[in-house]
Amino acid sequence: MAWRCERLRWDGGAPVLRWRRGGEVRESALVYGRDLGFRAVGARRCVGARGNACPLGAVVPGRSTGGRCGECARLERAHSVAADTLADDPRTYRVYLAWFGPGMVKVGITAEQRGSARLLEQGAVVFSWLGRGPLMAARRTEELVRRGLGVPDRVPYAAKRAVRYALPGAVERAGQVERLHARAAALEGWPQSLERMAFGAVDHAGVFGLERTGTAAVRGVVGELVDGGSVAGRLVAAAGPDLHLAPAGDEREVVVLDTRLMSGWELVEGGGADAVTVPVAEVRGAGGDVQDGLF
Repeated sequence: MAWRCERLRWDGGAPVLRWRRGGEVRESALVYGRDLGFRAVGARRCVGARGNACPLGAVVPGRSTGGRCGECARLERAHSVAADTLADDPRTYRVYLAWFGPGMVKVGITAEQRGSARLLEQGAVVFSWLGRGPLMAARRTEELVRRGLGVPDRVPYAAKRAVRYALPGAVERAGQVERLHARAAALEGWPQSLERMAFGAVDHAGVFGLERTGTAAVRGVVGELVDGGSVAGRLVAAAGPDLHLAPAGDEREVVVLDTRLMSGWELVEGGGADAVTVPVAEVRGAGGDVQDGLF
């Protein structure tokens, strides 16, 4: 039985790829400045749901960012906070403002026990907490801020990618979030059961490796993996689910690989140091898939 890629996760502020073979799980740390290369083999199989293998071993489309068949996708979302089926969840939740680029901000919630992992997974360049409290109070605050500030609760991944290499300086980034935080704090109607939290900017540009890429430009984004197709290059940055690779070792141009497209594939070594032989699409500034809502 071959190892199949499961997902990318952020462990202690660093990107890690998770692999599964039957009931065995392994993880491999990703390091900026090192070469990364693989070749996809066979067909892409559903990754299953809630830690269980897909009973059908279903083949899923290469362009699917979920990597699950319809039945497993429904099971994965069942009884989740995102689906609003866990209104009695006893955990403490935090409300946050996440900044991805100029004019690109969202409000959201995450379980307090997860810390800032959710923000790293979304590719938030800067964020600040707004408050903490019970789930439903956090939900009401999220809606209050969304309406009061006119900010969304979801931002398309394509939009985030389009602005990643044209970010203002750290002081300006923090300032934009601070002004929004002050506006949110001034809104009337905050639930009494939600504890407000003072502004405190957390900047992920260094964690993502974006500060070391300088004036690099995104050449394209991998559209899908295919049987026999390879992806290789030097890892120069990572943000959310995206890996930024310099295919020829020249960090002035990068190709973005959404690691959600890797899930369910059997991946083997190959491709050479600068080979990208899978479909690569143009980077778009709007539209595209929307970030998931799992917590």
